[in-house]
Amino acid sequence: MGHTRLYRNGNLEAEGFPVADVSEHVKDPSAVVWFDMCAPTEEELQSISEELGLHALAVEDALQHRQRPKLDVYDSHMFLSVYAAAFDAESGRVRVAPAAAFVTKNALVTVRQTDDFSAEQVIRRWDEGADLARHGVAFLLHGLLDYVVDSHFETVEAMDEQVEDLEETVFGDRPVGPEDQRRTFELRKSLVTLRRIVMPMREAVNSLVRRNGLIGDGEMAPYFQDVYDQVLRATEWTDSLRDLVSNIRETHLTMQSNRMNLIMKRVTSWAAIIAVPTLITGFYGQNIPFPGFGHPWGFWASSALIVAASAALYRVFRARDWL
Repeated sequence: MGHTRLYRNGNLEAEGFPVADVSEHVKDPSAVVWFDMCAPTEEELQSISEELGLHALAVEDALQHRQRPKLDVYDSHMFLSVYAAAFDAESGRVRVAPAAAFVTKNALVTVRQTDDFSAEQVIRRWDEGADLARHGVAFLLHGLLDYVVDSHFETVEAMDEQVEDLEETVFGDRPVGPEDQRRTFELRKSLVTLRRIVMPMREAVNSLVRRNGLIGDGEMAPYFQDVYDQVLRATEWTDSLRDLVSNIRETHLTMQSNRMNLIMKRVTSWAAIIAVPTLITGFYGQNIPFPGFGHPWGFWASSALIVAASAALYRVFRARDWL
């Protein structure tokens, strides 16, 4: 479902009007129009491109589903590609929702692939900061970027809580099971996905901050700078969590190896204790005369030797923490 909005002189004048009226509003230099398209066809995008004079490459990028987050600047407009993110705590996976935006002097056209990219959340940010609407398209663009970057920050924050739970399993009394290993793997894979959409946002937002002409009169620059700071924090947080999850995974493997070595050490120690009686009884089982052969004291001497040797080995192994 598409959305439409019309701002004039910093005030919301109309919304939900027919798409056919957009071309008339765009011609008015005092009007600022937002037009949203969800999963449009190539023909629908082509009709909009003719109205707004959009570059063919920008229209082609908007139709691609695996576009890298970026900001392209053309003569008459800008093209922005972004991804919103959400974290599923049950599966440990990150869901991403792509969107593109065409930014002209008095129009913002958003192109969403699915409803997972919430237009309602963007609208809520515009309504909360309605006093900035006088800044026109820069105001609309800021609300869009603010929603995207906030989704990144909320996602990495939720993942941080999952990583903290994993940290507690590293030195816990309970051995690391397949479920913990699966969660660690899913988190690491999700962090790679999140980093892939967060890292390029630094370059895109930084272009807006450095080139004030791209964001209108420049009064919105501090707001874009705030978004840029959030991008940096999300990027650094994502990198640190990725390193931490890798360390947790390596620690899990090390702890498993240590436990296996301890088990093997104990098994080997018990095998050594059992081997001594086997040696003694095997020696006395030879078919040749031996000290005590045919006498009761020979049996008791061999039994005492078995007990003494086993007890001595047990004490030695316990002293070395092998048992």
